[in-house]
Amino acid sequence: MGLASFAVLLTLLALRMPIGVAMLAVGSAGFIAIDGAPRYLAFLNETPYETLANPSFSVIPLFLLMGSLATVSGLSARLFRGADALVGHYRGGLAMAAVLSCAAFGTICGSSLATAATMGQVALPEMRKLGYSGALSTGVLAAGGTLGILVPPSVPLVIYAILTEQNVAKLFLAAFVPAAIAIAGFLAAIAVTVRVKPDWAPPRRAPKAVTERTAAILATWPVLAIFAIVFVGMNGETVFHHSLFTPTEGASIGAALTGLAAIWIGGSRWPEIKGALLQTAEQSGMIFLILLGAEVYNAFLARTHLTTEAAALAATGGAHPMLVMIGIVAIYILLGCLMDSLSMILLTVPVLFPVVMALPLGMPPVEVAIWFGVLSLVVVELGLIHPPVGLNVFVIHSIAKDVPMLETFKGVVPFLISEFGRVALLIAFPVLSLWLTR
Repeated sequence: MGLASFAVLLTLLALRMPIGVAMLAVGSAGFIAIDGAPRYLAFLNETPYETLANPSFSVIPLFLLMGSLATVSGLSARLFRGADALVGHYRGGLAMAAVLSCAAFGTICGSSLATAATMGQVALPEMRKLGYSGALSTGVLAAGGTLGILVPPSVPLVIYAILTEQNVAKLFLAAFVPAAIAIAGFLAAIAVTVRVKPDWAPPRRAPKAVTERTAAILATWPVLAIFAIVFVGMNGETVFHHSLFTPTEGASIGAALTGLAAIWIGGSRWPEIKGALLQTAEQSGMIFLILLGAEVYNAFLARTHLTTEAAALAATGGAHPMLVMIGIVAIYILLGCLMDSLSMILLTVPVLFPVVMALPLGMPPVEVAIWFGVLSLVVVELGLIHPPVGLNVFVIHSIAKDVPMLETFKGVVPFLISEFGRVALLIAFPVLSLWLTR
């Protein structure tokens, strides 16, 4: 029944049923079939409230508010101009600037789709005006947008931390090096692409005056300051011997500072702030519905003994641990063609986390949990640009309607190659994720 439920769930998703409702429906039907309606009603009477009333979940709407305020703040244009001043004079420099500005925007956003949409509106017109091909200009923004969920703060990482009872700040710290590898890989992919496909990018530009470049770079200080305050405050052990505040407090401070930056620096007014608040409420409601559906579905899976049997099979089946991990990566890539990142985390972690923890990987359990969290997020990120769906590709296509979607998928190929290389590195060398936490 547990295995069959996945087929039913994927069928409902193919029929365009929302993921939260689909998990709630399948989980409820399975729960009743195994334990009966009275026990199911008793479960609904207590567990969903206890789950959603967990104070740890308050960090989710706060980080969402931080991202919504960042989107309406106008800071994205400053970031793009600063990145352009830094690398814009290189061949393919404007595309590189788009990657760097997406990474910087991700430090105050935490959403891949919002990062792609916001930076796409800023960077796409500039790249097209200078003669960048539709494939490269849309492909680089779709790929750069994925940095929004890997560069801390990351809402999916928060969800993973709560599901697996891990430290949010340590997961944010562990994501740093993989995020840096992604940025370096994307920049290298652009440098190679503009040489292999010289017609995709204009010739190298002359660098701007030093004073102009310096002013543009210094203008990015609000984003850098917010990120430094929030991130250092949550990971202050190395400097202050203790954290200055918890992740929830950090999210509160980050949202407040981003709101002030939006008003005093970005010039946002009440209609924009109100829109950000409403967007946060809508996104929070959607996420909490998914959390409710996941809670019921996971309770059903627990009654099928699927997770315990899968963990036992991983521990005693004789397959090489790295082979099992490659299989898990393949599952994530497949699911990435069907659903968004948060839904994948909520659907797969309760099943796959016990399997990974049962593998003889030669690391302490806490390090295995952190490594798997970062790895799963990286592969989820890959699914956002992987054909045939790739949600980020659809977001960019909605902005660049004149560029055929096939061209955008051609443009993301160099970045997909870079991403597959990064996944291989993270599987082969877990220390890349664990070095900073150690």
